[in-house]
Amino acid sequence: MPLAPFPVPVLALTAILLAPLDASADPAQNWAHWRGHGGNGLSTTATPPTTFSDTENVKWRVEIPGRGSGSPVIWEDRVFVTSAVAEPGGEGRLSFQLFCFDRVTGALKWKQTAVTATPHEGTHETNTFASASPCTDGERVYAHFGSRGLFCYDLGGKLLWSKTDFPPMTARNGFGEGSSPTLAGDTILVPWDHEGPSALYALNKKTGAPLWTAIRDREPTCWATPLVIEAGGKSQVIMNGQNKARAYDLATGEELWSCGGQTERPVASAVFADGLAFVGSGFRGSFLGAFRLDGKGDIEGTEHVAWQTKQDTPDIASPLLSGGRLYFYKGKSGILTCLEAATGKVLFGPERIPGISSTYASPIAAGGHVYLTDRRGTITVIQDGPKLEIVATNSLGQGVDATPAPVGGQLFVRGERTLFCLGE
Repeated sequence: MPLAPFPVPVLALTAILLAPLDASADPAQNWAHWRGHGGNGLSTTATPPTTFSDTENVKWRVEIPGRGSGSPVIWEDRVFVTSAVAEPGGEGRLSFQLFCFDRVTGALKWKQTAVTATPHEGTHETNTFASASPCTDGERVYAHFGSRGLFCYDLGGKLLWSKTDFPPMTARNGFGEGSSPTLAGDTILVPWDHEGPSALYALNKKTGAPLWTAIRDREPTCWATPLVIEAGGKSQVIMNGQNKARAYDLATGEELWSCGGQTERPVASAVFADGLAFVGSGFRGSFLGAFRLDGKGDIEGTEHVAWQTKQDTPDIASPLLSGGRLYFYKGKSGILTCLEAATGKVLFGPERIPGISSTYASPIAAGGHVYLTDRRGTITVIQDGPKLEIVATNSLGQGVDATPAPVGGQLFVRGERTLFCLGE
């Protein structure tokens, strides 16, 4: 796959040298990315409550101005969330903001306005202009506002660098933007699939300097987020795509393997465990494949496809991988299927989950439970196991499109107006 030049002169960067903050904390104890440590939607350390409401087991709640559907991320005593806030005077001008809250009290530690701008195109009525989730490595936090740019701050809120000259996206049918960046080692990956020339950008996370750009050959709009995994001593970047699922070499951007079979305008991000990457989509069709990672070139129809299914696969919400089980919704519904990840064998489902009918947020697992979130704000908790067992059905009293974040004994949920810290 050819690599496009990404010359330094086109970057709008401000590089500031600062002494790094302590990043010694265990990443598994935090939730630094919208799908958590490892990217599978699983916390191996958190034990959040299973029963709660907008008043029960609420440690704190804060109102978030503006609109955003990016998920909160948490590092130690800090909770980060983004929003797009309408500027006075109207005319569509927005202030793109990153908030940092105290994890214990909910008090605002700092707020930064990354940029003020009028978006060049609209968005779907259920989408927002701040739908990408931030991410952090414990030293820096990154706020991504799509065509408005990528902004890197230290954990005290000081801008370290920014890149604001990405080519403007043209999203399918004006649905808007939403892919989140991914951190891996010293690299931050920025996906850029749209109706124009699509690409995957790799930047140095410390400076914003370009590392490589992989041209995404004729891939139209895709809202998936990259997943970085280790296979055969090499780091691979797994990306969904309408034409093909693909893997890239993290070090160089070289395309390693690809496989067709996807459906239109994919959104769900990949998950990975035990040598298999799982990539699927569920709009105007249905596809989910389990891919072995030692293939080269086009692996469709080869032994490198461990199994695949074309029934009841996820659309907007990404699958959850926990305990060797793969959980996913049918389309945007609340109909849940659980498969044995190694074989594709159905463990249960498709089953309609009480209180869950329309889904954007992805399922997560923590403390032996799976948390399933409806767009109306219902969160149903089930056992994380091979049989469907309902534990509790809860409501936060407002819409929730962002994926919740479990850390320690708490669950952080970003509603349409409010950021909740739930804990006993």
